[in-house]
Amino acid sequence: MAPLVLTLLRFAFLALVWLLVLIVIFALRRDLGVGQRTRTVPAGAGRRERQQAQAVNAAPPADPEGEPRQNARRLVVLEGPTAGTELPLAEAPLLLGRAQEATLVLDDDYSSGRHARLFPQGSRWFLEDLGSTNGTFLDDAQLSRAQPVDLGQRIRIGKTVMELRP
Repeated sequence: MAPLVLTLLRFAFLALVWLLVLIVIFALRRDLGVGQRTRTVPAGAGRRERQQAQAVNAAPPADPEGEPRQNARRLVVLEGPTAGTELPLAEAPLLLGRAQEATLVLDDDYSSGRHARLFPQGSRWFLEDLGSTNGTFLDDAQLSRAQPVDLGQRIRIGKTVMELRP
């Protein structure tokens, strides 16, 4: 009887070890998936529903006071390896990252190849993280979706800090 109980205890211990390994794997997957985009429209939805959801998500928020805004005309790098760099802003979106095809190539170990995108929408500029490993920060908040960027707000990618200026 004792050998049977000992064998059962060994199998129970082995099962608990595997359960612990699986819990650790699921926790790591959840934690590393922070930069991933979440679906706002079910996968089975038609093209019209997806386009409507994109239009709602991309619409810039209205200015509550109705005050005239100063438009951003340039992106200035304040801190980091490329400090002092200025880029004029046009109507085209800017790709930020380490890749050579990026509009602003960041020589920063903490940035991804295609890290973030800065794009115009109406009279405002929006910043979107492109699923980077270390995240994109607007002031001190990590982006989880595209956010409007106001003049003087700090954009941080790794050790590089930049802002929009008139």
